[in-house]
Amino acid sequence: DHFWKQRVTAVANLFLAVALVWIIVSMIGLDHAAARARLANPLVAVPLLLLAVSGAIHMRLGMQVIIEDYVHGEVAKIVLLMLNTFFAILIGAACVFAVLKLSLGA
Repeated sequence: DHFWKQRVTAVANLFLAVALVWIIVSMIGLDHAAARARLANPLVAVPLLLLAVSGAIHMRLGMQVIIEDYVHGEVAKIVLLMLNTFFAILIGAACVFAVLKLSLGA
């Protein structure tokens, strides 16, 4: 299960990162209002949201493997795995909030 989640999110991130680069390049030279309008487009906002979620999941899974492989104390391992999960949720939620705020014009 873990193996496949890691691989699926890696492939998803590859395509979504290409979309992110395309979005950034297409916005070069736009003023603030035009950039906000571009981000309000669902064809732009949805891939950004998907990248935020997929990236956070992928990050969590990758760090989980590192923690499990290199942290030897059982208590430290449990604490770090919990902190890893909380950190991934925090980063994912912050990214989703930022994209929603920009795309919904709040």
